[in-house]
Amino acid sequence: MDVLPNFESLCKHRVEKFGNTSIQKSLILSNKANDARGLMKKKNNESTSWHKVGKWYNDSVGDKGHYYHEHVILPNLLRLFNFSDTSSSSLLDLACGQGILSRAIPSQVNYQGVDLATSLINSAKQYKSPKNHRFILGDVTQELPLEKNSYTHAAIILAIQNIEKPWEVFKNASRYLKENGTFILVLNHPCFRIPRQSSWKVDEENSIQFRRIDRYMSPMKIPIQAAPSQKEKSAATLSFHHPISDYSKWLNEAGFAIISIEEWCSDKLSEGRAAKMENRARQEIPLFMAIVARKLV
Repeated sequence: MDVLPNFESLCKHRVEKFGNTSIQKSLILSNKANDARGLMKKKNNESTSWHKVGKWYNDSVGDKGHYYHEHVILPNLLRLFNFSDTSSSSLLDLACGQGILSRAIPSQVNYQGVDLATSLINSAKQYKSPKNHRFILGDVTQELPLEKNSYTHAAIILAIQNIEKPWEVFKNASRYLKENGTFILVLNHPCFRIPRQSSWKVDEENSIQFRRIDRYMSPMKIPIQAAPSQKEKSAATLSFHHPISDYSKWLNEAGFAIISIEEWCSDKLSEGRAAKMENRARQEIPLFMAIVARKLV
């Protein structure tokens, strides 16, 4: 069945000159910001920053992302962003990693990426980017050196489940979005892909592959080995599980209204004796969930 090489490991096992003055101010502030600002709370975030697994992550996903980035996540994201006027659109990419999203959106879109991991921000800056695509080091759960109420769009892609206080990320998204701005959250499906608490099983008698869920409602903090084959030598990260109702509550408290929820399945196809059952399971059990929210105030 589908393995998210080190996407399932990652989370299961783990966009010239700006067209408006508010964004110009954000760039000025960003350029003046000291990298140390982004590490204000480093001691409290050492266990959740992906700095220590940055090289492994970068090698794993490359410049365009993993298979599911290319075939499922990014195409759907571009559809949901719906950048109607790219020259006046702006995107705040929270926990941007090495900037995969920046290389997928139209180059005219003003883009600001933020991540706590020095290694990932350094990798992001090494890729060729338009002048209006910027990256800074920063804790996305803390106030950032950016102009408030500046961005038409914000996103956090496959990272919220690696952050201990996701509600603080939602508050930050609201802080920097314009009124009626769009916030998109993409995560491994909180119901079906819970590290150590969900797994594929087969009912041999009925030729059915199904997903077993052992726990769901309880919040969980789950240690993850970045490279399980290395055993004790593998760097560790943390995954934080919450039920969908928690995300809804926190978005509402941060001043958002949920516009839509989408569930995205794998587009892969199996061959061989078990193909029918595996393909049906793929079509019925989504890998990812996307929440589209709008800032109200």
